[in-house]
Amino acid sequence: MSVELDEVRRFLAEQEPYSHLPEEEMAELPSQMEIVYVRRGDTVITAGHPNDTLYIIRSGAVDVLDDKNVLLDRRESGRSFGYSTVLSTDLYASNSGIAPCALPIWESSTAVEDSLLLTMPGEDVRALVARYPEVSRYYGGLSARIRADADRLRRRSGADVLRTRLTDLLPGSDRALRTAVTTEPSTTVADAARLMVDKDVSCLPVVTRPTGRPRPGHGDGAELVGIITDRDMRSRVVAAGLSGDTPVAEVMTPDPVGADTDATVFEAMLRMSDIGIHHLPVLDDHGGVLTVIAATDIVRQLRADPIYLTTDLSKATTPNQLSQIIRDTSQIASGFIERGASPDEVSDLLTVGLDSLARRVITLAEEEVGPPPVPYAFVVVGSQGRRAVNFASDQDNALILADDYDEAEHGEYFATLTSRICDGLHEAGQMHCPGDMMASNPKWRMTVSQWQQTFHEWITAPQPEALLYAQIFFDMRLVHGPRDLADHVHLSAVEAAQGSQRLHAQLAALAVRSDPPLGVFRGLVVDRKGDYARTLHIKAGGTAALVQIARLYGIVAGSPLVGTRARLKAAVDANVLSRSGARDLSDAFEFLTSLTLRHQAVQLRRGKKPDYRIAPDSLGKLDRVNLRDAFGIVKSIQSSLAVTYPVRNT
Repeated sequence: MSVELDEVRRFLAEQEPYSHLPEEEMAELPSQMEIVYVRRGDTVITAGHPNDTLYIIRSGAVDVLDDKNVLLDRRESGRSFGYSTVLSTDLYASNSGIAPCALPIWESSTAVEDSLLLTMPGEDVRALVARYPEVSRYYGGLSARIRADADRLRRRSGADVLRTRLTDLLPGSDRALRTAVTTEPSTTVADAARLMVDKDVSCLPVVTRPTGRPRPGHGDGAELVGIITDRDMRSRVVAAGLSGDTPVAEVMTPDPVGADTDATVFEAMLRMSDIGIHHLPVLDDHGGVLTVIAATDIVRQLRADPIYLTTDLSKATTPNQLSQIIRDTSQIASGFIERGASPDEVSDLLTVGLDSLARRVITLAEEEVGPPPVPYAFVVVGSQGRRAVNFASDQDNALILADDYDEAEHGEYFATLTSRICDGLHEAGQMHCPGDMMASNPKWRMTVSQWQQTFHEWITAPQPEALLYAQIFFDMRLVHGPRDLADHVHLSAVEAAQGSQRLHAQLAALAVRSDPPLGVFRGLVVDRKGDYARTLHIKAGGTAALVQIARLYGIVAGSPLVGTRARLKAAVDANVLSRSGARDLSDAFEFLTSLTLRHQAVQLRRGKKPDYRIAPDSLGKLDRVNLRDAFGIVKSIQSSLAVTYPVRNT
């Protein structure tokens, strides 16, 4: 190989997507290319003219403009242009009837510096794409590149145990759980207790069976109607002094939550943690009980992964014990990132840790100040509400009180309780909210009716300060207390907000206000001075804007879901958002979240406080390209929102 060709090979080996090609391919690639020199001001491609050549910038810079001469992008060394027509599957037949040629390109490319360009004929490019589809994905545009990176995140093999399907744990499999031992509602608690001892089980699903012959294909036709656990026996039977002849139906938990066989171990863990239970029936397609997965089963499955340390929170009693477990959870999550876990898995893990911490701190607080005089629900909002916790998340929570709450009679109790809770969370490592958006602030302790009235005011007369509150409290999720209290508030707010076009426009204005750090030439804009010089804030114009956009679409769709990706899916189902738009936003969100978590995990290992300040120069080239593409997706959707939801001063 000549010196010149070898130099080209080395250059290509450092560029995407060629850096992933095998050595034998890289050895042949330079011989298929030519080197072209263009002067500043030269037009390389003219809009409307046929093009069947791929250009790679070896040195210099090229502006890409649309057919109206509007600047679309400025591309520097290592980037390409001309690929849109090269990779088209269509051919353009000239009017003369001569052999077909390439499609006319819709953009112009002009050198803004003296430049060296590597050129490759379209025929050779298409042959390369046929052999290596990842080349096509890269040149498919910013959405395709971001999507390819997101797909890689989802395919990573880390945390394999958590991704195990429950079907792989059914009786008969290598890691089988036991076949469910069931009982019926009429069974006495004494007989149920003996059955649990004889079969060495900690719970019994309670089922009813049809009197006639079961339908074909429906097993024995048994229907799950309840569950009774050894804990129920202690607290509801023995402690209550009930007779052994009491029917199971009187003490069981009716209509228990179950999981289907396609659910993962991780999803089962999340469901148990969210509801505060320790046993989850696994059901077949017809609702029959196949087995029961317990929290202890997950611990055994995860014996090589100490994620189960979060369950030690139930035993912790001091701030030091609580904070150590939360630190351990963060370290475990950091390790999951290194092993390739997806952003959703890491955020879910951190969320489970903070949810469990809140429940334990609440229990300890109630033990200290006494039982609550009226029912209440402790809800989390913001990132914890959306299950999007990262290593820098602080507290955002509130209290929903039953309507029989009386300030004069009960106010002092709940002021003391919430102070203990929020201070306890802070001492354990979940910092106080800088904006005081916590249940310890009397502003965020209200009855169901008061919360509904507050949401009504936010929705019907959205003022700037109210909007900031409203958008966060639409992310409400129950952590402790009666679910109906939280549901009454959240569901009524979503229903009212769906029809408020004025609120939609105001929320759109908020989403558009957070500018992604992109310059006029789509370069990444960083701070120039101070402690954060040469860094950008990935949350301000990135993940935060995406969260706001998804929240808006979710509200317009009337969806009670609070997760960012879940809201985007709901918007597609309601025909509020196109499928391709939702996919782009979801992939951009996943990439930015992954980059944030990786950045914060490195800071944790170095003993630094996690933040959202990322230095683009510290990233690999592909991450820089994807970061720019993700911000580009945000900016594009923001432009669309400004047109769809114009803000009027009404």
